[in-house]
Amino acid sequence: MLGYDEFTKLNARYRVIHPFNPELMDGDGYVLTVRDDVEIRYLEHRNLVSHEIVFVPPDHVAHLTAKSRFGRLGISFLNAAKVHSGFVGRLALEVVNLNNDRDSVTIRKGEPFMHFELMRREGAPRPYQGRYMFQFMDDAEVEMYLELIGRELGGSMDVDILRELAEGRVRAVEEI
Repeated sequence: MLGYDEFTKLNARYRVIHPFNPELMDGDGYVLTVRDDVEIRYLEHRNLVSHEIVFVPPDHVAHLTAKSRFGRLGISFLNAAKVHSGFVGRLALEVVNLNNDRDSVTIRKGEPFMHFELMRREGAPRPYQGRYMFQFMDDAEVEMYLELIGRELGGSMDVDILRELAEGRVRAVEEI
């Protein structure tokens, strides 16, 4: 797992987190925040979208864990706890409210919610090329990452394929 120094160096080169706030570095990773205010009723399943865009370079994999504060409130994290190498986009964080008191839980815009940790992976890269590539990103954000990938990773990520994926990307939570 990458520590603070290695994580921040990788971020400076690849914009692993955008926008990046150094105050959200937490030991061995970054704490992603929530894009919008969300109220989750008892037994309701919701997709929370990260404020930040994440980019997992092809020679890394990311691991996610929810902040324990929300577990204590009864919010259970449903996603697989991995982000594939090569993925670029905002994350949809799938949660359900299992609060013992059957109360609603509100998560506020900008609130720290999910630990994002990077690990180096071994072997030849096989970057993510699924339908969620570039999800919840606008055109300018997509172009920023396509330019970065073309400049830094043209040998391991095909920008033409990425452009096609960007055209069909998920743009709203309702599309997931």
